[in-house]
Amino acid sequence: MFNFDVVIIGSGLAGLSTALKLADKKKIAIISKRQLIDSSSHWAQGGIASTASNEDSVDQHVADTLISGADLCDEKVVRFVSENSPAAIQWLADAGVDFTKQPKNNALHFTQEGGHTVRRIAHVADTTGKAVQSVLIQKILSHPNITIFEDHIVVDLITSNKLELANQLKNTCLGLYVLNNATGAVTTFQSDVTILASGGASKVYLYTTNPDVSTGDGMAMAWRAGCRLANMEFIQFHPTCLFHPKEKSFLISEALRGEGAILKLPNNKPFMHLYDARADLAPRDIVARAIDFEMKKRGLECVYLDMTHRTKSFIMDHFPSIYERCLKLNIDISREQIPVVPAAHYSCGGVMTDLHGETDIKNLYAVGETAYTGLHGANRLASNSLLECLVFSEQAAHHILANKDHHQTALPQWDESRVTDADEEVLITHTWNELRRFMWNYVGIVRTNKRLSRAMHRINMLRDEVQEFYRNFRISNNLIELRNLLQVAQLIVESAIARKESRGLHFSRDYPNKNVEKKITVLTPENFNGEKFKKNKKLSIVK
Repeated sequence: MFNFDVVIIGSGLAGLSTALKLADKKKIAIISKRQLIDSSSHWAQGGIASTASNEDSVDQHVADTLISGADLCDEKVVRFVSENSPAAIQWLADAGVDFTKQPKNNALHFTQEGGHTVRRIAHVADTTGKAVQSVLIQKILSHPNITIFEDHIVVDLITSNKLELANQLKNTCLGLYVLNNATGAVTTFQSDVTILASGGASKVYLYTTNPDVSTGDGMAMAWRAGCRLANMEFIQFHPTCLFHPKEKSFLISEALRGEGAILKLPNNKPFMHLYDARADLAPRDIVARAIDFEMKKRGLECVYLDMTHRTKSFIMDHFPSIYERCLKLNIDISREQIPVVPAAHYSCGGVMTDLHGETDIKNLYAVGETAYTGLHGANRLASNSLLECLVFSEQAAHHILANKDHHQTALPQWDESRVTDADEEVLITHTWNELRRFMWNYVGIVRTNKRLSRAMHRINMLRDEVQEFYRNFRISNNLIELRNLLQVAQLIVESAIARKESRGLHFSRDYPNKNVEKKITVLTPENFNGEKFKKNKKLSIVK
């Protein structure tokens, strides 16, 4: 058994920044399914929204976020995050992140993305996530209070309710079970505080911009432990993922459209002006639906992003990694248009937290894409995601450092005395492929009641099969991820069925209009025993 003050699940920006803000006073463990660099944060290209520009203001950033969120954002949270955005950028700069500067005065260079009315995206060329993660990983590796467990995956959380402890007045997280992928052994981790920073669930879809680790683990574990989840129906599809047989998930940054790139049909005609007055700078949900409609209407495999009106030097200076990646595939984006398609990109819903990042379960926190804070509403504004990680990591760290709770509860070891080795792994592979395909077809950019019903029927059947497999055979990384993906898929579909309107990222042909009443979708597990959630008092609860 391991014993830590804080265990952090995930090695993206949310996890690493929280770890560094706690490590001087706490003994920290970071659990990473693969290597530290394997996270959606590492892949992020665009940048981090900030009101640090003289041309910007908190009020304008708040307004842009609320508009993008289709009236479902928590304005108090939006304002708090926006007000703290300059400090978040400064924290990274102080840590050593070399943001792109303006050549004339060495001030921060800001770019613009869809849904933003001004330039407010601080960035490091077009590899912001990689640059930030590289700096933070070096600090993590050199800190004596941080222990890293790479190639480990969390099986489940250990809570006082699961152990039926009578002395705990509120369901409390006491630790977790962790599988070592290299040895196959499951170890018990005892912790005073556990932080879910495991990212989103976009691998539930066939086409995604996310790395393979984005399997909704934190959301599924929190649900099984008794946490409520909110707005799971709002899955953001990034409009422009590179369409090429040798690339499955390379993102073409929205910043290209911020710098003038134009979406076009194969006949070289622009089309976004037909869907929104903002044309190519419309929010992601509008752009993704427009592309999806044009592709289905015309039987297209993709559409094209045209940057050829910009000089080669400008493109290579502003988007060096995108230029080089495309050039390796024999696409010179200074001369040729880029073939693109929408792909699942970001989970706007997640585990409900308060302003400190704490969930319904005591001493269990959620930070980053795993969490629902109220910031994103029905559609995330571009580059608000990394900002959310930084602001809420600060909030969680302060709250944890002020919390003096310490437990010495004896936790049970993992028991696999009644299971055997799996005789056939084909069930896992087959189920994984089936799940991702029907989620893409039935619960994608455009939805119908019939499609959602079919998806739920298949999910229920597959969950029974996988649960039987889980009970009888020794667990593996793939089995744990599949179990979590099926749980998250169920929550996405259940939330989509509950929303009888079209709003933001949820578009239903059966309910094409937006309702006057503004509702967030809250799903409550049967084993929930916490107090009623205090935030979003003005918003009704669907379930």
